[in-house]
Amino acid sequence: MFKNISIIGDGAMGTAMAMLLAEQNVAVRMWGYDPKQLLEIERSRENVRFLPGHKLPDAVRFEPRDESIMTDADLIISAVPCQYIRSVWTRLKKFTPENIPICSVAKGIENKTLLGPTQIIADCLAGASRSLAALSGPTIADEIARKLPATACAASADEPLAEKIQQTLSTAWFRVYTNTDIVGVELAGAIKNIIAIAAGIIDGIDAGSNAKAALVCRGLAEISRLGAAMGATPQTFAGLTGLGDLVTTCISPRSRNRSFGERVGKGLSPQKAKAATVSVIEGIGTCKAVVEGLLPKYNVEMPITQAVYDIVFKNKPVQDAVTELMTRRLKSELPEY
Repeated sequence: MFKNISIIGDGAMGTAMAMLLAEQNVAVRMWGYDPKQLLEIERSRENVRFLPGHKLPDAVRFEPRDESIMTDADLIISAVPCQYIRSVWTRLKKFTPENIPICSVAKGIENKTLLGPTQIIADCLAGASRSLAALSGPTIADEIARKLPATACAASADEPLAEKIQQTLSTAWFRVYTNTDIVGVELAGAIKNIIAIAAGIIDGIDAGSNAKAALVCRGLAEISRLGAAMGATPQTFAGLTGLGDLVTTCISPRSRNRSFGERVGKGLSPQKAKAATVSVIEGIGTCKAVVEGLLPKYNVEMPITQAVYDIVFKNKPVQDAVTELMTRRLKSELPEY
């Protein structure tokens, strides 16, 4: 097990990970890009902005200094939203020890480069020899903080690293599996946020349970289709980080992406719906990266993703997008899999 862990990022997931690890008798330190915000969390022992209502254990320590946060750490957890990973890790590069493994808990695709979270970190820390992992799955931060039963997957090409993360994070209420398909795990975690926006829109227009079920099913087909084109393992998309995370994000009232979509479905403009959300809505940036970058590159069909893009970025009326989806050319379901 890892015994000294530094968490980069003081958002909801970083805070939930700190709480979990502290109860595992792991020495935990948290860092945030804004020292004043970090100091406020330390003073109140609560992340009022991103994870209110949950007191942080006294064992969790805080380190605002870039040069000190990773000293003596044997694992780094990167809990930085995808579109900010590059700026944070470029800032911390000179203070990051060689060979220390890094586990990302972010979900998304960088707009300019089309890279996933661990790929961005590797790019920022080019020249360093280190192992990278991704922790993903149906992991709503608030439920982790409440110690509700949850599962996740530690993915890495370095199997011993994935197994060590598994051993470190697993508790009586948080069960971790391993996977070597880090491409598929990160891709599924990113794109499910797009489908969750669509699920929220379905809720916002009161389209019903039949529509929600169809959306989840066809959304998984889109994720799997792109994953196959990018060389991911097909079984990954039927697992925790594929179907599992997709279901959670599409049904949870605490899902930022679903809640954003619901506001849009109820009539708010995408701009106003975004402004009403405190945290980063990863599905917005991911949708842009997929439609403008990955779809032309891999030449795959993703009609739900395209519809979300048209609504969010082209101001297409929701009902028009729904009608277009429902009246597409009829075809067999089976060739999709």
